[in-house]
Amino acid sequence: MKISFELEPADIERFHEALARAERRVACADECDIIEAARHGLRTLPIECAPGYIRRRLLQVVELVDMLEDEAWALPQPERSEVLKLLAYFSDPEDMIPDDVEVIGLLDDAIMLELLLRQIRHVVVAYDDFRAAREALGEPADADARLAQARELARRRGQLQARMRRRRVRDALARAAGSAGA
Repeated sequence: MKISFELEPADIERFHEALARAERRVACADECDIIEAARHGLRTLPIECAPGYIRRRLLQVVELVDMLEDEAWALPQPERSEVLKLLAYFSDPEDMIPDDVEVIGLLDDAIMLELLLRQIRHVVVAYDDFRAAREALGEPADADARLAQARELARRRGQLQARMRRRRVRDALARAAGSAGA
């Protein structure tokens, strides 16, 4: 069964306010603490009891943590901040709907994840492509092969991160043009 709903501007504004609070937490917190708080949430929240939609969204937090910790990917700061903001919201047990409210306590987290994942979708796609490229390279046979592989991976990372930024700018311009025409 598919259920959909439409968020009105006032609804979205409440999410933006909650996100602004998360952004303030990111500004004064250490990245490691935010990541550890997200891991703690993944370990302790009743995710396995949550409805499938919520569970699928929350499990994407694992991929976001992996992305931030992947030294070879070296996600640049502007995009890191966006991901950290999302993790900070997820980690807050007293967000819009307290997480300990049975069945629906994680609904706001899933909605926020959906909204933010849409905003950073080019980052997520680029990282997925990077992981696929790294896997395709396989294990290097010797030191020379390891060096060549590191160079190739760095080249590929640069291409993917440039593509990621171009697509974000393109989308932002399209949104701005749509807003101006409205």
